[in-house]
Amino acid sequence: MIDAEKFIIKAVDEIRREAGDRRVVMALSGGVDSSVCAALAASAIGDRLDPIYVNTGLMRKGETERISEIFGHLNLHVVDAREEFLSALKGIQDPEKKRKVIGERFIRVFEREAKRTKARILLQGTIYPDRIESEGGIKSHHNVGGMPLHMEFEKVIEPLRDLYKDEVRVLAGALDLPLEIQHRMPFPGPGLAVRVVGEVTPENIEVVRQANWIVESELVEQFDPWQCFAALLGLGTGVKGDNRVHGWVVGVRAVNSRDGMTADPIHIPWEVMDRIASRVTSEIPSVARVVYDITPKPPATIEYE
Repeated sequence: MIDAEKFIIKAVDEIRREAGDRRVVMALSGGVDSSVCAALAASAIGDRLDPIYVNTGLMRKGETERISEIFGHLNLHVVDAREEFLSALKGIQDPEKKRKVIGERFIRVFEREAKRTKARILLQGTIYPDRIESEGGIKSHHNVGGMPLHMEFEKVIEPLRDLYKDEVRVLAGALDLPLEIQHRMPFPGPGLAVRVVGEVTPENIEVVRQANWIVESELVEQFDPWQCFAALLGLGTGVKGDNRVHGWVVGVRAVNSRDGMTADPIHIPWEVMDRIASRVTSEIPSVARVVYDITPKPPATIEYE
């Protein structure tokens, strides 16, 4: 297990050394990885840190407001890039292309923000599984394989690059980050875009956002999963009232894991699944059916795309 005290000292020194006297712009999503990075960087370079939260339009329900509240003390700057990201994704169905488009958009936003603040360095919370999956061809993480080849930054600092998620959580505890952040479920950088199989539209993002909120509200507190969520798998046939309808098929995923490299599905009691299916189909009229994914990782990945 990681020696948190030694690692914090080493990481703070690395950030201070790599940054020198320059300003640093950082991607702060509110997940445990970027939150730990923010705490380390704030200790290392103080007010020369410019944390940026990008509202891509692909976030969970209430996400932007909650992250703004938690990290307001760091002078967090929220960028509304919803139209930019959704426009860039129009017509794209291939999962890898989605990830690369989103990765490039993130960098372009950070480049603009860096010009505004006169920052020359980018700090991000890349961890070891991100690198393994990107370099191994499993999928391109937006902050690794999805990043464009040409960027306007002098360098990218990644102090957590050799750590697994459980080690990052240990650091979060040692840094006294809020429990909500320490135990926060992983949320993909591309957001809800990779929970829509196929093309992303404003309409289907709203559907998956609402379905995801229902799934989290039913499962998080009771089962404390590593990750749980809803995804749109496509269209299927259903019956609403006396009418045959074509509506969304929502897949529910709930897994436990230690480091994200492997995962096992959680055995959810039938009555809980029945309640989720009932809520999703009644509260979201465009959903026709709900299914539960029991595939472990491997052979499946945790996310659908």
